[in-house]
Amino acid sequence: MFKKHCPRGPRAETTDLRVRITDLDAGYPGRPVLRQLTVTIPALAMTALVGPNGSGKSTLLGVLAGVIQATSGQVQYAEGRPPAFVPQRGAVGDALPLTARQTVEMGRWGERGLWRRLTRHDRAAVDLAMERLGVADLADRQLGELSGGQRQRVLIAQGLAQQSDLLLLDEPTTGLDPGARERITALLTGLIADGTTVVQATHDLEAARSADACLLLSDGRLVGQGPPEEVLTATGLS
Repeated sequence: MFKKHCPRGPRAETTDLRVRITDLDAGYPGRPVLRQLTVTIPALAMTALVGPNGSGKSTLLGVLAGVIQATSGQVQYAEGRPPAFVPQRGAVGDALPLTARQTVEMGRWGERGLWRRLTRHDRAAVDLAMERLGVADLADRQLGELSGGQRQRVLIAQGLAQQSDLLLLDEPTTGLDPGARERITALLTGLIADGTTVVQATHDLEAARSADACLLLSDGRLVGQGPPEEVLTATGLS
């Protein structure tokens, strides 16, 4: 039974949409962030969330991921698995004594639970994700020892290991050199071609302009939605 304020709502009615958001308010105790947000996210496409710091990009990703509760409005998902959420690299502590493989294995905890051993299927999902992201050779390296680009690919592999068809990424290319950014972009394009819908929050206007759709936020409100060439104009960005 659908609950009005629950992120996992009824199926979106249009088959070419992955998510439909209507009149969404969300935020944190004593600090509202998103206000009356109504947006759509196309299926099998890259959607870029763009806006200044504090505009609500990360909050919107948190609502989509189900880790932040909406205070009003609806979030409707088309048929598919629960979203996979990849946080900013800075949200994962360098001091954690985790190898790259252990980090990717965390992506199976939602299916398996924290204390249960991984099954053959779980291990195969981890192997496939690491191979797809080109980090299989880093399996035994400590996460904190990796370069920014390597670490980001490991975190995306963790999301991929969840075997979701909706991948949510918070600033996946921030702080990376141009070569690493290009590789991440190419990997995400390949995932979309294989049936994954990708939503990324980004400050990288070049990455946003290469997306299929853009959502431009300011002060928790939607100020632009549509193809990048229509949304990322001088007037819109001002």
